[in-house]
Amino acid sequence: MGEESKKRERRLPLVNFRLLVFCAFGLIFGIFLYLRIRFGGLAPSDFLFCGVFLGCSLLPFSWKRTVALLLSVALSGGIGAGAIHLYAERYLRGPEEGTYSITGTVTSFTVQNGRCDVLLENLSFDGAPAGGKMKIVVLSEEVRAGDILAFETTVTKKGLPMSGDSYAEYLFYSDIRYEGTSVGYNKTGTGKNALLRVVSALYDRLEGDMGGTEAEVAFALLTGNSRGMDEGLLGEVRTGGIAHIFAVSGLHIGILFGAVWLLFRKRRWGVFPAIGAAFLYSALCSFTVSSVRAVIMCAVMGLYRAFGRKYDFLQSVALAAGAVLLLHPADFLSAGFRLSFGACLGLALFSGSLSRLLGKIPHMPRFLTSYFAANLAVQLFTFPILLETFGYFSVWGFVLNLFLIPLLPAFFLTVLLFSLLALIIPPAAGVFLAVPKGLLSLFLLVMEAGDFSYVFAGISLGAGGAVWLVASLLLSERFRMRLVLRLGVATGLAAVLAVCLLLENAVFTGVRIDVYVCNRGGAALIRSDDTALLVIDGGIGLDDAKDFLSRRYGGHLDGVVVLSEDELAGINRAVYLDAETVYACDEIATGLQERDVVFGESVEAGSLTLRYEARGKLVLTACGVAVEIDFEGDEALGADLFIGLESGGLKYFLDRGIIKAI
Repeated sequence: MGEESKKRERRLPLVNFRLLVFCAFGLIFGIFLYLRIRFGGLAPSDFLFCGVFLGCSLLPFSWKRTVALLLSVALSGGIGAGAIHLYAERYLRGPEEGTYSITGTVTSFTVQNGRCDVLLENLSFDGAPAGGKMKIVVLSEEVRAGDILAFETTVTKKGLPMSGDSYAEYLFYSDIRYEGTSVGYNKTGTGKNALLRVVSALYDRLEGDMGGTEAEVAFALLTGNSRGMDEGLLGEVRTGGIAHIFAVSGLHIGILFGAVWLLFRKRRWGVFPAIGAAFLYSALCSFTVSSVRAVIMCAVMGLYRAFGRKYDFLQSVALAAGAVLLLHPADFLSAGFRLSFGACLGLALFSGSLSRLLGKIPHMPRFLTSYFAANLAVQLFTFPILLETFGYFSVWGFVLNLFLIPLLPAFFLTVLLFSLLALIIPPAAGVFLAVPKGLLSLFLLVMEAGDFSYVFAGISLGAGGAVWLVASLLLSERFRMRLVLRLGVATGLAAVLAVCLLLENAVFTGVRIDVYVCNRGGAALIRSDDTALLVIDGGIGLDDAKDFLSRRYGGHLDGVVVLSEDELAGINRAVYLDAETVYACDEIATGLQERDVVFGESVEAGSLTLRYEARGKLVLTACGVAVEIDFEGDEALGADLFIGLESGGLKYFLDRGIIKAI
C-alpha cells in the first residue's frame, strides 16, 4: 500500500492546475512582456520565473493537462498584451501641446502653502472633449473635489514612459496625459458625482473642526490621499513600513466588510450589505487597486461562505488580479497592484508552512503562530517588490506592523464612525471629532518619539529579483518536493542569488557607469574600485537623484559633478546629496562656503578623471575608452560612448572596451 501511494504521488503534478491561476498568470506575463519590449529594458532574466513556473506545472507530462495549461496561458497572454497595447495607443491620443481654454472636473486635490495641486478629468479643450486626465497647480486653497474649473493654460502632452522613468510610469497608469502651468481659474459649477462632494465635505469638516496634522492624517487614513501630510511624518511612515495604513489598502476594505457582515451575521443575506459597503467605500477612494482587489476577494469569500461552498484563497487572488487588469491593464505598473497582490501571494505560498514551523515553539498560542506566520509570509514575498519599486526595504516594517495591524480595526472604524457623525450632525462635529483627534495625537506622539528612518537600501537586485521569485515558488508549500531536494534547491538558488547581487552591484575591475534618465533630466553614477562620483544635470530633481542613489548605490559617495548650463540650479541640488565634494565648471557665486564647491575644467577624484568641454558636456577617459556625457546636447561623433537623455537606464562596464548591459 505504501509503494502504491508513492507511485500515485509521483504521478501528481508538481503544481496543481487551477484554470483561473494560469489565466491570471498568462494575462500578467503578457502585459509585462509587452511593457518591457515597448518601453525598453527587456532582459533574459525576465523569462526565468515564467519558464520555471510553466516547466514545473507541466511535470509530469500529461497531454490533456499540457494542452489546457499552455492554451490558457497563451490565450490570456495575448489578451493581456492586446489590452495594454490598446491602452497605450489610447494614452497617446488627444490634443497636441499648445495653449487652450480648458474645462474639467476636479477628482483629487492637495492643499499646500497657498496653492492646490489638482487632478482633472472630463476634460474639454477649446470646447472639444478630450480623454484622459490633467494635472495643474492653482494659486488658491479653495478648490475641492467635484468642482468644475474653467481656465486657459499652456499644455504639456505626456508620452510613454521609457527606460524605468518612475514618474512617467505613474502618469501612464494614472492616465494623466497632460500637465498645465500654474493658472488662474473660474469655478463654473459642481459635478454630478456625489461621492466627490462627500470627499470635499469630509476634508472641510476635518480641517474646520479638528485641524492641524491630525486632520491631515485622518483624511489620509479615510481616503488614501496622503499628499497633504507633513513631509517629515510621511517620510517616517514610509521608511517605517506602515504607509499602507494611509493608502486605503485591502486591510481597510476587509475591516469595513467584516464589521458590516458582523452586524448581519444571523442572516444569510447579510453578506450583501457588507459587499455594498465595501464597494461604496472603494468608490469613495477612487477605486484604488488594492481596494478593488479586496472588494472582489471579500465578495467571493462572503458569497462562498454564505452559501456553504469551500473558499479557495489562491483562486480568489487570481480572479481579482484578472478582473483588475482586464478593466485597467496599466495598473500592473502601479506599486499598489504589485504590493497588494504580492502580499496575497505571500500568504498563499508561505503562511501555512511558516505557521506549522512556528507552532513547534513550546507554549506559543496558536493565534500568535498564525499571526507571526502571516506577517513573515508577506515580508518574504514583497521584499524584492519593495526594493525594486522604492529602492529600500523597511527595517522597522515587521515590528511596527506586528503592533499596528491588530489595533487598526478599532483605530480605523473609530475615525470613520465619528467622522461620518460629524458630517451628518455639523453642530456637534467638534465633540464627535475630539475622539479621533485624541487617537491620532497619540499616534503622532509615538512616531515623534522613535526614529524609524533606518532602511535597507543601495542594493539593486537586477536578475536577483527573478531568482528570489523563483525561490518563492519552488520552496513554498504549493510546490511538491522532497525535503532533501528542497534543501538542495534552496542552496543552489542562494548561490545564484549571491552571484547576481555581486554582478549587479560590485565593481571588480575597470569602471562602471549606471545611467538614469527621466523627462526632467538625467544622472550617471560612475564607479571604479576605489571611487564613486554622481553626475547630475540641472533639470533632475533632488528626489529623483536620491531615489536613483537608493536603488543603485548604498556606499560612500566621493563627489557630485554638476553638468548643466544652469550651474546654480545643479549646485543647489548637489549640496543636499551626501557627498564629500561638489564639482562644477565655471566659478559662480553660490552663497556657500568655498570649500563646499570645487570649480575647474577637470574633476579628479581617486582613480577617476573627467574633463569639462562645456558646462553641459563632460568627458571621461577610462580603459582606453572616451565617454562623453551630455544630458542637454546632441551626440558627439568623436566619442566611443555617448551618454545622454536617449541612453535610458543602462549599465556600462568599461574594461578593455565597452560592455553594455541592459
